[in-house]
Amino acid sequence: MLMQCLGEFFGTMMLIVLGNGAVASTLLKKSKGYQAGWIAITTGWFVAVVIGVFVAQSVGSPNADINPAISLAKFTWHYYSLQQTLLFMLSQLAGAFIGAILVWLTYLPHWKETEDASLKLMTFSTQPAIRAYSSNLLCEIIATAVLVLGVAAIFGKATAGGPVNGLGPYLVGILVWGIGLSLGGPTGYAINPARDLGPRLAHALLPIAGKGSSDWSYAWVPVVGPLLGGIIAAWIWHWM
Repeated sequence: MLMQCLGEFFGTMMLIVLGNGAVASTLLKKSKGYQAGWIAITTGWFVAVVIGVFVAQSVGSPNADINPAISLAKFTWHYYSLQQTLLFMLSQLAGAFIGAILVWLTYLPHWKETEDASLKLMTFSTQPAIRAYSSNLLCEIIATAVLVLGVAAIFGKATAGGPVNGLGPYLVGILVWGIGLSLGGPTGYAINPARDLGPRLAHALLPIAGKGSSDWSYAWVPVVGPLLGGIIAAWIWHWM
């Protein structure tokens, strides 16, 4: 159990380092990747998912959820006990928190160069393009349901228990890439409570030059939305 939790911790940490790192490279001034755009960000998250899954598996978590919504869906399917689910979620949250700190350290001189506090927050956590809580919540529910259903299909019985060894992480990465390109526009596609909450906590606690609010009034959306999306998708898959 310890190695599984460590796998979830390090896998999620790597997810955030590479994913939020791509966002930071694009949004922070005087970065070599400044203003690279949405394609660069979604591609960065594609790579982040692939490497995050490989790291989690290599350390000791063969399932490599690196996402509380995925873990909750598996609990709904009775793959995990409640204790396992909660421990995995806490490990993922801690990994996301540490990953965000590493991104902050990597771009240390660039926070002062970037005047816009909202851009700094977006390198840690998601913000909606149009703030409308019900619509934002619905977007996160739909996007996460697509993620969970896609992952279930990739590793389901119809594919003989899963893809060829080593191919699974790439397929999940492609799925997340597609979600970012197609459904990520309204909210920035958190689709992962740990991915948003862990870095948001880091933003609140770190001495970031010129930072503004951590936007806690919105913080519930990228947590509740993905968890609901994961449960709904689990029920749909079970029914199917």
